[in-house]
Amino acid sequence: MQPSWPQVLALGVAQTVAWASSTYLPAVLAQPLARELGFSPALVFAAFSGALLLMALCAPGIGRHIDRHGGQRVLCLGSLFLAAGLGLLGIAGGLPGVVAAWALIGVGMACGLYDAAFAALVREHGVVARRPITGITLLGGFASTVGWPLTAWLIAHWDWRMACFAWAALNLLLALPLNFLFVPSAHSLAAKQASGQGTTARGDGIGARMTGGRREFVALLVFGSATAFVTSAMAAHLPALLLAVGLPVATAIGAAALVGPAQVAARLGEFFAAHRFRTDPLNTARLATALHPLGGIVMLAFGGPGGAAAFALLHGGGNGMITIAKGTLPLYLFGAVGYGALQGRLAAAQRLVQAAAPYLFALLLQTGGATLGLALSVTMSMLALGALFFLKTRACSQ
Repeated sequence: MQPSWPQVLALGVAQTVAWASSTYLPAVLAQPLARELGFSPALVFAAFSGALLLMALCAPGIGRHIDRHGGQRVLCLGSLFLAAGLGLLGIAGGLPGVVAAWALIGVGMACGLYDAAFAALVREHGVVARRPITGITLLGGFASTVGWPLTAWLIAHWDWRMACFAWAALNLLLALPLNFLFVPSAHSLAAKQASGQGTTARGDGIGARMTGGRREFVALLVFGSATAFVTSAMAAHLPALLLAVGLPVATAIGAAALVGPAQVAARLGEFFAAHRFRTDPLNTARLATALHPLGGIVMLAFGGPGGAAAFALLHGGGNGMITIAKGTLPLYLFGAVGYGALQGRLAAAQRLVQAAAPYLFALLLQTGGATLGLALSVTMSMLALGALFFLKTRACSQ
């Protein structure tokens, strides 16, 4: 069955709510929460890292469940767990409550973010899922653009607790109905396959056969983990990195703000290129992975506001397309059968690295400065790029 625009729009909105109320929440919420409850903001980020670790542990089992039963139940549970965790966070009176809340949010992230949504789309649409995957990431790219200002506005006009309650309500009243209405149930999927309408078992298009092997899996694992490190480190420390090279605060913040628009623009370009020219997903991934090192070289060579802006734009553009590549490359190399389980195994490694990256990169910035930090991120990106050259392109029929 061909993907529909209403489904892409609905899941894109649901993903925007899920990302804005989980991954992007600590950046704005940590300071006022910690100040009121009387402990360091670092402990809020530690609880968030714990949520990422829990997400990693849950990912393989969730992927296998989606392979068998589809994604409706999992994505709806994601919205419910996120709402429950945010509600608990809003009434937390101390660190134990904060940790418990982030544990619930971690389960919600495992059930409700891109990895589960990608697996649900592949379970429904099979090898033609590349387009809806790109579509929902295009909309989800606005999560920080929407989430950070809205959270800050809620805190400024009420307080951080009301911000938690508002995001909990959006998960319950907006994301949950969208996931329920636009992701088919296990019964609906079975009926469509029985009538020949489903595509998950058909053998047309790229990725239709289980052509990938151990080498391909290891290469994807290295690519995913290395890029997860860079993405997580830059998300947490890009303004600090730009400050460390000597830029004024306003310039550093302004340059860092270019990442979001660059991500959306790159995803939009990837969407049209894939639709118009049927571009090879592997070559697109290689281009995307090369952009962060290129930005790092420009930054080291020229510095200043121009170098910072170029670095932010190139990193953002590459990161935007890498998110799509993490969904489409496993489909391209291994096919639709067992996609959820494979994606879950890859996601587990990525989340473990993602949890450790902000702390490790902070230590490096403190001890070695901006040059060493930038050199590490460039090296990790080059490692990911090298892994992609262990993979072979094949004819693309999507």
